[in-house]
Amino acid sequence: MLDSTAAGLLTGLSLIVAIGAQNAYVLRQGLAREHVGIVVAICALSDLVLITAGVAGIGRIVEHAPWVLDVVRWLGVAFLSWYGVSSLLRARRPESLRAAERATVSRRGVAGRAMALTWLNPHVYLDTVLLLGTIANHEGPTGRWWFAVGAAVASILWFCALGFGARFASPVLARPRAWQVLDVLIGVVMLLIALQLALG
Repeated sequence: MLDSTAAGLLTGLSLIVAIGAQNAYVLRQGLAREHVGIVVAICALSDLVLITAGVAGIGRIVEHAPWVLDVVRWLGVAFLSWYGVSSLLRARRPESLRAAERATVSRRGVAGRAMALTWLNPHVYLDTVLLLGTIANHEGPTGRWWFAVGAAVASILWFCALGFGARFASPVLARPRAWQVLDVLIGVVMLLIALQLALG
């Protein structure tokens, strides 16, 4: 039980702790302190659903219907391209990070972007559903669910640390130039991921 849970925790962390569109967005919202709880909850709950689906065997269905991933891939390319260009345009008009001010983006808008960055990313299905599901099923009928628990805990810990822990970096990013650099980096990451997806 503990071995399976620990394996799930370590595997989950190794897959989720990577620079990607979702993590970049969680970091940005955490630094801006804009609806951080909603973003963290959406990302963590989405992972829980995907991990459960993978362990339950949904990954096999996705494997036999590659067109589903193709549709998600091109939707993801479009969304990531739009978001990347938006970040680069925003970097042209840098503003200092004022954590105490009211949020400038609506709750619905923030939630929509978090959902899109999570569910329109084919890598999420490949990593969380197929890969984690496959590894989990090697743990046996009972062990696979403890593996899923470990992976779910890894996801919750990571998103909470990234979203709520980002505020400690806000003094460093209180200058307009630092925020400008962050937006450029996020924009470049989004566009590179979009290009990677487009090239298959």
